[in-house]
Amino acid sequence: MSMLAILGAGGHGKIVADCAELQGWETVHFYDDAWPDRVTTEHWPIQGSGRHLLQNLRHYGGVFVAIGNNRRRCSWLQVLAAQGAPIVSLIHPAAMVSRYAELGMGTLAVAGCIVNAFTRCGEGTIINTGATVGHDCLLGQGVHVAPGANLAGHVVVGAYTWVGIGARVIQCVTIGKGVFIGAGATVIGSVRDGEKVVGTPARPLRDTFDATGEELSPTLAASSS
Repeated sequence: MSMLAILGAGGHGKIVADCAELQGWETVHFYDDAWPDRVTTEHWPIQGSGRHLLQNLRHYGGVFVAIGNNRRRCSWLQVLAAQGAPIVSLIHPAAMVSRYAELGMGTLAVAGCIVNAFTRCGEGTIINTGATVGHDCLLGQGVHVAPGANLAGHVVVGAYTWVGIGARVIQCVTIGKGVFIGAGATVIGSVRDGEKVVGTPARPLRDTFDATGEELSPTLAASSS
């Protein structure tokens, strides 16, 4: 483990760099399209844009995509894989990942998270700080399980879905593709592709405008039928 390139120099990238150094990577370089307006993130150098990374892949022993947007992260993973980039997964030393779990390329497991036996995670998955994923779960590509979220056993989560901070999903539930689960929500039933669900129990988020186009108050929006 010598030099690691990280694409994405935002806050998420800092977490990735910390995990990488703790995992033994000696040198970390960032690439971000904010370059050259930004040349560092904290003490780490930003070497260039995403295009520059593609031109310099031969210099790196590993490459990681640290872009928060689920679809963009997976899109870049596919571009890099097509160019033969040495894409790696990163597991914080304080994460607990079962030896029987399978992590797709470019997965991040952050401090305090738990991934239990016989769970499978697609490429570009993020299991964030203190999140738990029960046994026999199936997570599609680009899923983000946010800090403190909990998935029980046999949960299926479709590609690009965001499971919000502190959300809970009971066992044997199927969550569709591109779903947004709000912070603190409790999901007790299946969720269709593309839905946004909030609350306990979680329900689809209603439009916050009435038929006349006037914005409703949060209380009225939550109670309107």
